[in-house]
Amino acid sequence: MKFYRCACEARLFFENTNCTSCGREVGWCPYCNAIRAVEPGGDGTYRCTNTECGVQLIKCSNYLNENVCNRFLDAPGEAEFCDCCRLNDTVPDLSVEGNREKWARLEAAKRRLIYILDDLGLPYGTKEDGLDPPLSFDFKADVLPDDIVYRTMGEEERVFTGHDYGKITINIQEADDVEREKLRVDLGEAQRTLIGHFRHEIGHYYWDLLVPEQHLETFKTLFGDHENPTYQDALKRHYEEGPPDGWQQSYISSYATMHPWEDWAESFAFYLDMISVLTTAANVGLIAPVDRDDFKSMLDRFSSLGLVLNELNRTMGLLDLVPGVITPPVEEKLRLVHQVIRTATGSSPAKDAAAA
Repeated sequence: MKFYRCACEARLFFENTNCTSCGREVGWCPYCNAIRAVEPGGDGTYRCTNTECGVQLIKCSNYLNENVCNRFLDAPGEAEFCDCCRLNDTVPDLSVEGNREKWARLEAAKRRLIYILDDLGLPYGTKEDGLDPPLSFDFKADVLPDDIVYRTMGEEERVFTGHDYGKITINIQEADDVEREKLRVDLGEAQRTLIGHFRHEIGHYYWDLLVPEQHLETFKTLFGDHENPTYQDALKRHYEEGPPDGWQQSYISSYATMHPWEDWAESFAFYLDMISVLTTAANVGLIAPVDRDDFKSMLDRFSSLGLVLNELNRTMGLLDLVPGVITPPVEEKLRLVHQVIRTATGSSPAKDAAAA
């Protein structure tokens, strides 16, 4: 992530829709790939104020009508939604109080996810883009007996956050800080964040997209056989028995012990955490830019930076940001994630292979 500049030279942030200094409307310009100030054209269009750009834009429909987005599109153009919002299949029921605010938080987290996927060059798309599996999102709420929706539908529905061959479903209660913290404590998790859910579930998506054809045998060697036990049997055992003793020696989290797919998704999420933190730290001048081909160097720098970030968090009474120890088995799993991503994006993992 980066800081950006308004036309008035004030600092802008990734989530901004207005400059707090001059009051200009701002948003994501798809040509600049940056947050830019815009000037209204009087006909529903806007002009990017970047002197090297100046293109004519329109707001994403979810920016214009719902105020849950901050991205612009080509003008004129046939598209109604931006590259992030077009991935939505289901959005929350906005007749329910508080759902618009939850939706806005979900969209903000999703934009950060899409930002790092684009930054890495990872493929994703809809059915219309011809990608198999296509990527889509459902943001849904439980339907319970005391809800108005229940009285209309006449049946209860529980929504489970998860992934099913490209479809990522997130229960919108995860956008409620209080409810999410209750779940974190009840489930004994070290961390539970909204962006963390997106990074975990997208790991499942990229397993389906990238692992089976080129990396399956290496995956089985490091993570285990995803077909034995079955996912349902592993799920039942995990919630009945919990993680095995000494799991910290081989897994990035206790949830990763449940099944090889969850181990992969937890490792993938950690890798995105690492890339995001290192890139942001470099962009704001805290560290020198990282060499993304050199996995070992990235991991070492992330661990060193993590010690500092963890102490800063502890100073403020917050949870640790980075796990304290990455054991050799976990490092090898993360190395495979790195190699899968670098292969998919056309980048050479040669430095990493040499170091291994």
